[in-house]
Amino acid sequence: MQSNNSKKWVYLLVLSLIWGTSFILIKKALLGLSAYQLGALRTLITGLFLLAVGYKKIKTIKKEHWKWVAISGVFGSFIPAFFFAIAETEIDSAVVSVLNSLVPLNTVLLGAAVFKIASSTRQVIGVIIGFIGTSILILEGADLNPNQNYLYAGFVIASTVMYAVNVNIIKRYLQEVKPLAIAVGNYVVIFIPALLVLIFTDFFNLNNFDIPVFNKAIGYVVILAFFGTALAKVLFNTLVQMSTPVFASSVTYIMPIVALAWGLLDGETFSWTQGLGTLIILIGVYLANRKTKKIRSV
Repeated sequence: MQSNNSKKWVYLLVLSLIWGTSFILIKKALLGLSAYQLGALRTLITGLFLLAVGYKKIKTIKKEHWKWVAISGVFGSFIPAFFFAIAETEIDSAVVSVLNSLVPLNTVLLGAAVFKIASSTRQVIGVIIGFIGTSILILEGADLNPNQNYLYAGFVIASTVMYAVNVNIIKRYLQEVKPLAIAVGNYVVIFIPALLVLIFTDFFNLNNFDIPVFNKAIGYVVILAFFGTALAKVLFNTLVQMSTPVFASSVTYIMPIVALAWGLLDGETFSWTQGLGTLIILIGVYLANRKTKKIRSV
């Protein structure tokens, strides 16, 4: 039990480093690609990586599980890949990473509302505090960067809701399915839709490949797809199964620190007020995530 407990913390730290770096990779890739090209290409490359190493796992997915694997793929991978890219066309990567911290709060909300998982009073307070922090972060960001459209924060918030749906689905309906099988199954479902999107974005115009920034952007997407999506997805699915949905989504505790460091190194601005908003969000996440101590009877 102790070994398993230590392992889940290692998984959490590794995922935080990988996903914390993903935001700056998206930002750099957008210098040469459109948001739709980035989302589609990221999905396709990830799918190829996963199919190459785990195509044999597809046959281990039972018929009754495919519906949930498909829903998991759409909400946990397909739509967020586009939404995060769209958001970063208007908002700094550091801010996007902090907004992503809403995942545990939405996990609690959806767990109670949809999946009938009981919530404590402290968790509800944590959710309220988290959304207060979110409001501060967005309003201060809009004031600090008037040239950025903070309405695009809605794309990130919507993605956190979808991630929360995905976490609860994996825990409730896919507990018997191996993590790699879930990941491969996800991309079997969303591979063709992503290819169709990429075709309609004029990505395959040969003139594009003569542009250095276009080719460099593809390199960033390859790194993002392999580490930030393919490898991280398997690690995350494993973490959900070995722990709890809320613990797994706590990767968002450390992830913003990594992303903020990358953002500041890249010249992004981040005020003390935004820092306060970030702290309030993390306090909310902590309260919503903290386990209730059992009272022993004497």
